[in-house]
Amino acid sequence: MSMDMKAELTDPSPVMATMANHTVEKIGGTSITATDTVLRNVLIGGRSGDALYRRIFVVSAYAGITNLLLEHKKTGEPGVYATFINDGTGDEWGGALERLKSAMLERNATIFTPGPSRHQADAFVAERVEGVRQCLDDLHRLRSHGHFRLAEPLAAVREMLAGLGEAHSAHNTALLLRDKGINGCFVDLTGWRDTAQPDLDTRIRDGLAGIDLSTSLPIVTGYAQCKEGMVGRYDRGYSEMTFSRAAVLTGAAEAIIHKEFHLSSADPKQVGEANARKIGLTNYDVADQLANLGMEAIHPRAGRGLRQAGIWLRVKNTFDPADDGTLIRGDYVSDRPRVEIVTGLRNGTALEFFEQDMVGEKGYDAGILEALTRHRAWIIAKSSNANTITHYLRASGTAVRRVVEDLEKRFPTAGIATHAVSVVSVIGSDLNRPGLLADALGALAQAGISVMGVQHQIRNVDVQFILARDDFDRAVKALHDRLIGTADSTPMPAPAIAA
Repeated sequence: MSMDMKAELTDPSPVMATMANHTVEKIGGTSITATDTVLRNVLIGGRSGDALYRRIFVVSAYAGITNLLLEHKKTGEPGVYATFINDGTGDEWGGALERLKSAMLERNATIFTPGPSRHQADAFVAERVEGVRQCLDDLHRLRSHGHFRLAEPLAAVREMLAGLGEAHSAHNTALLLRDKGINGCFVDLTGWRDTAQPDLDTRIRDGLAGIDLSTSLPIVTGYAQCKEGMVGRYDRGYSEMTFSRAAVLTGAAEAIIHKEFHLSSADPKQVGEANARKIGLTNYDVADQLANLGMEAIHPRAGRGLRQAGIWLRVKNTFDPADDGTLIRGDYVSDRPRVEIVTGLRNGTALEFFEQDMVGEKGYDAGILEALTRHRAWIIAKSSNANTITHYLRASGTAVRRVVEDLEKRFPTAGIATHAVSVVSVIGSDLNRPGLLADALGALAQAGISVMGVQHQIRNVDVQFILARDDFDRAVKALHDRLIGTADSTPMPAPAIAA
């Protein structure tokens, strides 16, 4: 993209307006892909004139693009990065890059009519993709010599590729706003052709410097290049970290996430559309429990920053703009003990470590944790007795297998077994109700579901039931029906938006 084109989109004013009474908002990948809906319901949302501004938007890549850039999040199907890593001859990664470019241009074609903005959007994609091609060509030539250790450069390539998806969506969104007479401002935090290595906070501050929020609507890339390495550190949760830090650094009145669904008491597909209800009001402790199960309202590290700064987080449904959504506060506790959510992990693994001589000996816990950390297996829960330690994991089969191999080498006399399980959790800001556990177990028994294990913490914010995978859906419905109720239950209303 030419310098004139870049200047036209960024259009920085000399001094950023006082950061007061503004919101920082994040638009997720599925929502930003529904471009017309996002423009109508979120970015414009019936506003006009000055009311359009005093908002900062952090956007994710369009749905599916990051899978093409890196690898498919669920299936592992290789994208550009994974293809390049495994391509010894150099014959395949170019094709993966062309498929990515075609997908980006197809996305442009669906949201722009032919004209100057479409031309700028396509030129932006062509420039970025060609830059990536040149970089990968250079690295492939180095790799072919066999004398170079490329671990660090390849990690940087993964970061660069991830940022390309967010740059694409943010640039397009700013162009679309300009076409509608709104001063959309493309804020590129991806560090494209930038040799500096600032920390994350500096990158965000520098990117927003000079923007007048009273007259500009910043559209910020969810990926921010920094010396910490966003993908390496936060995996696919990096856009939420950018969003969180932008809110904290600018002193936002409120942080808002726009998703394709309401934060609900359970998956409507499991309990019925009429029975699942918006939560309305909860706290960061509950959000942490959801993140632990992979059902993220927000990445736990991102939530921590907002909580520590005293910034409330609102989760809104992009397709239901009139609803105030669910507000997550640091100080909220329900006025009576109650279950707010029933959810869980369908495809979990129980890693059972048995050692007869464990009693009174140290080192087993540390050894198991080292292996789990090395292979990035996420721990949902843990239980132990005199000679057995069991970890309930969210991890790929490959990662679990490698953990077992490591432990068998380190502890050759131990018995190590894995079991396919599901974890169903009932969660609430206050579960301190006598008889709740008995009610839950009764509901499961009435549904004919056997319980393999129960995790109940003293803090009373969640209870986890370990079950066979085949029982997952029935267990969620049975617990939701008994502990939360059906369509006649009344949801907790969310207070109105602060700014």
